[in-house]
Amino acid sequence: MGKKAKYNVAVVGATGAVGREMLNVLAERKFPIDELRPLASSRSAGEMVDCGELSARVQELKEDSFRGIDIALFSAGAKVSLQFAPLAAAAGAVVVDNTSAFRYDDDVPLVVPEVNPLAIAQYPKRRIIANPNCSTVQMVVALKPLHDEARAKRVVVATYQSTSGAGRRAMDELASQTVALFNQKPIKVEVFPYQIAFNCLPQIDLFLENAYTKEEMKMVWETHKILDPAIKVSPVVTCRVPTFTCHAEAVNVEFERDITPDRARELLAAFPGVKVVDDPAQKLYPFNSIAAGRDEVFVGRIRRDETVEHGLNLWVVADNLRKGAATNAVQIAQVLIEKYL
Repeated sequence: MGKKAKYNVAVVGATGAVGREMLNVLAERKFPIDELRPLASSRSAGEMVDCGELSARVQELKEDSFRGIDIALFSAGAKVSLQFAPLAAAAGAVVVDNTSAFRYDDDVPLVVPEVNPLAIAQYPKRRIIANPNCSTVQMVVALKPLHDEARAKRVVVATYQSTSGAGRRAMDELASQTVALFNQKPIKVEVFPYQIAFNCLPQIDLFLENAYTKEEMKMVWETHKILDPAIKVSPVVTCRVPTFTCHAEAVNVEFERDITPDRARELLAAFPGVKVVDDPAQKLYPFNSIAAGRDEVFVGRIRRDETVEHGLNLWVVADNLRKGAATNAVQIAQVLIEKYL
């Protein structure tokens, strides 16, 4: 059979924050779509969504929703993926799943295309490819060229994650609480355990037995699976902050060999998907509004850690809805059709 010119694509969770971004990225990257099949819960069924020049009506997600589908992009929560991704795979689709449902399964590749694209070749085992957690994605992209040069021994990271990482309702809660506070009205706390407006909450996901949150441990597990299991990863905290988009990370890396800040800038600037913004004299460094709507991982504040040998400090910022989720998933799909389907 010859290679297809166009593919039938399903987007599960098409009306959510990441799902809508997936549609945008598919259009921007001119993904060769024959049929677009947006899928969501019964509440959203009947809505129209756009993907560039394509428009399609949202269908209710059902067990038989994947007949004739080549690629299914999932972003509707782990429970939905656990139930429906195997059904999509059994129907002949290749699933790119943006949830935590399959990330730690040995027979499911966990992929960041700039970092470990060869892992995509493992997809036939279950016809499922996992998209990493958004905070892990941007960190391993920044680490990859430095690790290849000098071998990272230990990484210490603290994240400052936007409300969009918790979904549309979380963004709405930040907006409504902000308006209420400015108008001296009572605030409603529903999505987060405490007020998020003008606040920082040092908890994302559930606490585990070791007192770390699951979000913190994801950065350990996923860095090991994607980049190198020998790297010691210490997630100091994953903190939810009162911003709408983009995640920022303070990353401290100890290497086996010396790597200067200038050499790190050179390597990062040459690496696909990275944008170096680092000129202290001109007050140039990455921040949320620079990265918003962009696919690059922005890196700055590159400097020596003066307390350890061969150490660097980095500041890493990326749009979590784009590179941290939708763009990474579409990039995986692009590799699939270029090399495997």
